[in-house]
Amino acid sequence: MNRFLTFEGVEGSGKSTQAAQLARKLEDSGYEVVTTREPGGTDLGRQLRSILLTPDAVAPAPETELLLYLADRSEHIAKLIRPALARGAVVIADRFSDSTLAYQAFGRGLDLIKVRQIDAFARDGLMPTRTFLLDLPVEEGLARARQVGPADRLELEKVEFHKRVRDGFHQLAAEDAARMKIFDARAPIEDLASKISQDVLSWIGDAT
Repeated sequence: MNRFLTFEGVEGSGKSTQAAQLARKLEDSGYEVVTTREPGGTDLGRQLRSILLTPDAVAPAPETELLLYLADRSEHIAKLIRPALARGAVVIADRFSDSTLAYQAFGRGLDLIKVRQIDAFARDGLMPTRTFLLDLPVEEGLARARQVGPADRLELEKVEFHKRVRDGFHQLAAEDAARMKIFDARAPIEDLASKISQDVLSWIGDAT
């Protein structure tokens, strides 16, 4: 079984918090769990993350930005995700291909078909089995994100950009409802974590 899970959502939706909650629950149930993120899941990825998200970095052209994210993904899959899956671990990623489609196609306005094609090359056939879309209004998400720390380059984008991204996520979820489940990110953290862990354990079982 491909035990690859991803969390998606707009800025401030609580992806990293819920990923950590799920990892603890699965570890308690006897699984080896690898948590990671995009961009930045590998040594090269951390360098690319700095280029892509540092607020005072030179903003790349939309096409360049897309290719940098996909370079990160290709390296991430080869160096971390596939090896972990091959040994039977559960991999939980904070962002994956759905973010590329939502941010670069819907947000930036790049051609969706072309973005899908290039992303498919970078993914080399790998897709998550389950994706949890944590949803909330973008204004609330941005306010949350700015309480945590200084805004990164994407968080500094205009609200209209983030609304296009959110709309993109909803369209992607509608197209692939079997994989991509929408959860209200405004729910209490523990309640949301319980619902997500129940969903995961219902199909992968208990390893203990």
